[in-house]
Amino acid sequence: MLFCGINPGLMTAATGHHFARPGNRFWPVLHLSGFTPRLLKPAEQRELPGYGLGITNVVARATARADELSAEEYREGGRQLALKVARLRPRWLAVVGVTAYRVAFDEKKAQVGPQERMIGDTRVWVLPNPSGLNAHWTAATMAEEFARLRLAAEES
Repeated sequence: MLFCGINPGLMTAATGHHFARPGNRFWPVLHLSGFTPRLLKPAEQRELPGYGLGITNVVARATARADELSAEEYREGGRQLALKVARLRPRWLAVVGVTAYRVAFDEKKAQVGPQERMIGDTRVWVLPNPSGLNAHWTAATMAEEFARLRLAAEES
């Protein structure tokens, strides 16, 4: 499973750890959904491969907010991500953020959940953005969606 965030936030850029901003719900949701047996801290991201997990971003440029990225940055990020997935060949790509997925892959009507698109043999699932700014989703409802992906991956 390769998780893919939108882009590094400023805290992530400063620390080198994905989803490092306090209040980001990625690490708690990863644990609540059953992907990890305990709550990992961002500084423990090197443990992810031991659980069959990886982590990357659509866009490499750090910003305070994802809405500072241009559509072209997203599209180029999508092209680069597709090349990375083709090279690494994970069974699943989990894009964390439906808006980022829509723009990066020109899938204007994409919704959270499994996607028809595949990259080679890699299946794609879009997850909600765990940023604290995404108030539509609680940690509990995000964990349910992450768990749906985990179960689908275990069955495939």
